[in-house]
Amino acid sequence: MNSPHELDQAIDRWLQEDIGEGDHTTFSTIPQNASGSAKLLVKEKGILAGLSVAQKIFHRFDKKLKFVPLMEDGQNISPGDLAFRVNGRVHSILQCERLVLNVMQRMSGIASTTSEYVGLLEGTGTRILDTRKTTPGMRFLEKEAVRLGGGVNHRFGLYDMVLIKDNHIDFAGGYTQAIEGTKVYLEKHKLDLDIIVEVRSLEDIKEVLSHGSVRRLLLDNFSVELTRKAVELIDHRVEMESSGGITRETIRSYAECGVDYISVGALTHQIKSLDLSLKADF
Repeated sequence: MNSPHELDQAIDRWLQEDIGEGDHTTFSTIPQNASGSAKLLVKEKGILAGLSVAQKIFHRFDKKLKFVPLMEDGQNISPGDLAFRVNGRVHSILQCERLVLNVMQRMSGIASTTSEYVGLLEGTGTRILDTRKTTPGMRFLEKEAVRLGGGVNHRFGLYDMVLIKDNHIDFAGGYTQAIEGTKVYLEKHKLDLDIIVEVRSLEDIKEVLSHGSVRRLLLDNFSVELTRKAVELIDHRVEMESSGGITRETIRSYAECGVDYISVGALTHQIKSLDLSLKADF
């Protein structure tokens, strides 16, 4: 997850977006000095995520609020479970309510979806990777949710890995130009970054392997049969990642081919938020 300072800055932006000039509903219906308690009620089975962020949101807004976690991030949850209680000024609790729910519902949905995919690969040795298909401004939380669900974080952005994909290859004029250009660039700028190359055929694999210096091959839109042949050809000389066109129904077949990773964009861009509710606690 990002540094505490970066998270603080993000929370400030989110609160400003939601509250603006003021929560007129709360201000007009609840006495200013009223105190109370609220609880986070789980209404759907899944994996809990975002609890630590919720605590940060409440304390960022009002340091006097007392946050009592009753569960932990990454824990299995079921309808009726209570994830936390928060006590203190009612105005503060209500102004944080929607932001806390938005964060926790989405993060828990991602963690739960990731956990389902991880379960589909149990015993194969293949690990689930996320992608950069994330909500702008929310990537650090969504990738943390993937981790809590048992997945592995791929690159965070364009700066922490070299991932040579089809458009890079085509614009560069081919694999040789793209890979050799990368080597020169990394040496010139004294960068120690892993190189991953997307391949589309067995011939592409042979060409890329002839250059060396590649950490992983990304087998893009390969069939199960072609993946099996690719794994035999690569023979563990580099890491192998499958991606593209892989469904819940076919994912285990790909894993059983022997690839090291399967990247799934759906972990963060095709998920359903988990049903959670913040309720007054009397």
